[in-house]
Amino acid sequence: MQKTGAFKRDLGLLDLTMVGVGAIFGSSWLFAASKVVTMSGPAGVYSWIIGGVVVLLLGFVFCELGASIPSTGGIVHFPVVTHGKFIGFLMGLINMIAFTSLISIEVIASRQYASAWFPELTNAETHSPTAYGWIFQCVMILFFFYINYKSVRRFAAFNNVVSLFKFLVPVFVIVALFAFFKPANFTAHEFMPFGLSGIEASISAGGVIFAYLGLTPIISIAGEVKNPQRTIPLALLISITLSTVMYILLQTAFIGSIPAKFLTQGWQYIDQQFLLPYHDIALALGLGWLAFIVVIDAVLSPSGAGNIYMNASPRVVYAWSKSGSFFDYFSKIDVESGIPRRALWLTLAMSLFWTLPFPSWEKLISLVSTATVMSYAIAPICAASLRRACPDLARPFRVKGFGIIGPLAFFSATLIVYWSGWQTVSWLLGLQILLYAIYVVYSMLTSNDKDTARQVGSSLWLIIYYAGMIAVSYYGNFGGNGALKRPLDWIILAAFSLFIYGLAVRCNAINAHDVKRTYSQSAEAYNN
Repeated sequence: MQKTGAFKRDLGLLDLTMVGVGAIFGSSWLFAASKVVTMSGPAGVYSWIIGGVVVLLLGFVFCELGASIPSTGGIVHFPVVTHGKFIGFLMGLINMIAFTSLISIEVIASRQYASAWFPELTNAETHSPTAYGWIFQCVMILFFFYINYKSVRRFAAFNNVVSLFKFLVPVFVIVALFAFFKPANFTAHEFMPFGLSGIEASISAGGVIFAYLGLTPIISIAGEVKNPQRTIPLALLISITLSTVMYILLQTAFIGSIPAKFLTQGWQYIDQQFLLPYHDIALALGLGWLAFIVVIDAVLSPSGAGNIYMNASPRVVYAWSKSGSFFDYFSKIDVESGIPRRALWLTLAMSLFWTLPFPSWEKLISLVSTATVMSYAIAPICAASLRRACPDLARPFRVKGFGIIGPLAFFSATLIVYWSGWQTVSWLLGLQILLYAIYVVYSMLTSNDKDTARQVGSSLWLIIYYAGMIAVSYYGNFGGNGALKRPLDWIILAAFSLFIYGLAVRCNAINAHDVKRTYSQSAEAYNN
């Protein structure tokens, strides 16, 4: 039998915070500003505020979970602990798809911005990569693989430098654009020209939630963190708060600095006039130096985020494999480096695959955002289930008012999934239901009947949730037939999410004795 190594706890607060900031400041800050304003007008600022509040609520929940059960690949591990391997299978699959495709999304964004200097990388008509563009993307992915192959310490050192630069450039952009700020832009063609629907749609499909996805890598590498009970909550809260403030300021500066001549036809054409928002607006304002810096950062920012997801994805695959619902082959850790290298090789293959069929950044963000938010939505249920089954489990970070925050966070995630639209919801959740059915049949053929029955009993609520979301989306206002008018759709979703939340918490499969024995206040005591 091959000897298996262990993760090395080399990451401190600065490293983990830079992972969060670096993942959040990826491609979204470079592309989302024009997309958001096209969908919601100046009211797009509200989209960033709402998105920040939602992610902060979920962040509080992850703080409690991450401090209590600081395990590598926690986004997959938490539901396995609370509801068994059937849900672990679904969460592992959806997170592997989301994380590996995020690597590709970031390199696609780098290539699109690099085309400002090297137009031969991108087809001018379709915005898809040329042969040179595809090679450019593959070289970047291979570089991320190289950075992550040796050790987590090397990854952290590289990421800290890149993330610092990534943070400074948006600061320069904010300061420069506010020098051209025109308050009148916020009332040109109405402050909220597309109503509440525009704000809702921009949160899911405009890149807002996609921008805030960076808290999951913090959880994914929790098994390699020094003093995780303190470090994880601090890193989560610092990165979310800092990023929310920056995104609100960036969107405000962008809206206020748009020259009047670009607003003559309203807000709906802004994304066509500013394909590369901060680069193009800098040129329109005569700030060539700023456009130059933005292009440099536009290659570094997404590449930094892509590197972070190249680090996080193998940890997700590892946790999925350790759950018993994926091939055990990927649960091995290299003895010398402390890296799950088999899972890293799979991540490389998957990320290269995702560069093949999708021509632009916009094509993937709605799907990936929805997939990731679905995995976020499980977190409040996991935390509530642990509170119910293990009330005396050590919780170094305990969320106050969880009886309100837990259901509210789950409802908020449910709304974001709904706002992503019928096409995304029906395809993504429908596929999850199909895969669940296949996995149940497979388990019936390979496991004993009692075990399968227990797993189905603790996971069936998720399928009810998926089916209900598909039904509401079909009758809803986001690509559905529009039968459910506002606020009726909100009322139905609120009642439905509260029902599912209560049902899921009661369907937990927690063995309280095992959980308390495995996880303690001591960072050295948790089991990787």
